[in-house]
Amino acid sequence: MDQQTLLLVFVAVSAAALLLQACMLIGIYAVSRKTQARVTEMLPEVQRVLGDAQTTLQETQKYVKEVGTKASTILDSAKIQVARLEEVVTDASARAKVQLERAEMVLDDTMDKAQGTINLLHRGIMAPIREVHGVLTGLRAAFSHLARSKRPSVESVTADEEMFI
Repeated sequence: MDQQTLLLVFVAVSAAALLLQACMLIGIYAVSRKTQARVTEMLPEVQRVLGDAQTTLQETQKYVKEVGTKASTILDSAKIQVARLEEVVTDASARAKVQLERAEMVLDDTMDKAQGTINLLHRGIMAPIREVHGVLTGLRAAFSHLARSKRPSVESVTADEEMFI
């Protein structure tokens, strides 16, 4: 192949490529025009939706601010109530402690009085009863000894003495 033929082939291929590119650009232009027409048709609806979204966003911001303010107020109120509750619990705890101490003192006092009463009973009643019992036992032994009229025999006395020794 000579150079001129080769050059002619390359020029023909380049021309075909340029022609193909031109056709494709025309096709792209046609498609972009159709897309532009569709977008232009949809533009009012998109603007309306965006307007609605913006209005909704503004209203939502108002509600969010109101909710934030109310939540802050509620939290402040809750803090105050918790502080009051803590104060009441502390006061009740202190009062309960005082009442328990008083009850313990009353119980101790009652136990002391009961112990004193028992001691008094023991000294005032039980001791004399024992003394009377001792005297009665002595009297009984004396009467039984006196009631026995006969004298002990030497054998029993000797046996008694041996047991003693």
